[in-house]
Amino acid sequence: MTKTSSTSKKSQSVYAPSALHEESSSHTLAIVVNNEPGVLARIVGLFTGRGYNIDSLTVAETNHEENTSRITIVCSGTPAVIEQIKAQIKQVVSVKRVRDLTTFGPHIERELALVKVIGSGEKRIEALRIADVFRARPLDSTLESFVFEITGTTEKIDAFVALMKPLGLKDVSRTGVAAISRGLHSI
Repeated sequence: MTKTSSTSKKSQSVYAPSALHEESSSHTLAIVVNNEPGVLARIVGLFTGRGYNIDSLTVAETNHEENTSRITIVCSGTPAVIEQIKAQIKQVVSVKRVRDLTTFGPHIERELALVKVIGSGEKRIEALRIADVFRARPLDSTLESFVFEITGTTEKIDAFVALMKPLGLKDVSRTGVAAISRGLHSI
């Protein structure tokens, strides 16, 4: 009886890319759905049931007359995984259209954040200077705190939040990514 070495057969996780697989990249999916109860839960369930992560999720009604909503999901995966996700989303009965904005063509992505900073003295002045550079608007101001509104790419908001940490960052509320195709293209 021969014994198989555990090092000769390495098991690969279905979630971790191996050297033979393509690199994982971020994709922005725009999904138009019928606005009815349970649609969002069914779509999110496709991700959780397969162990895929959602980096950002936004949803809102976009056409009251047609009773449709738009879901924008930012997720990461290899091209094969992204194709599998899109195919599974298309199978949900309430889904009208799915578009991968990342591969479809030029598009715009923006996110909104409310950032609370608590501080006094030089830290307060520096927070105002940085906010000005980032074009963040102060929405609320007390003698001890500010609440800033900032809109931009995810990277811009991440950078702003990182700079506010040493100045007294207390709280952050983010909307998630909203995205739309440039030019004449539409979902």
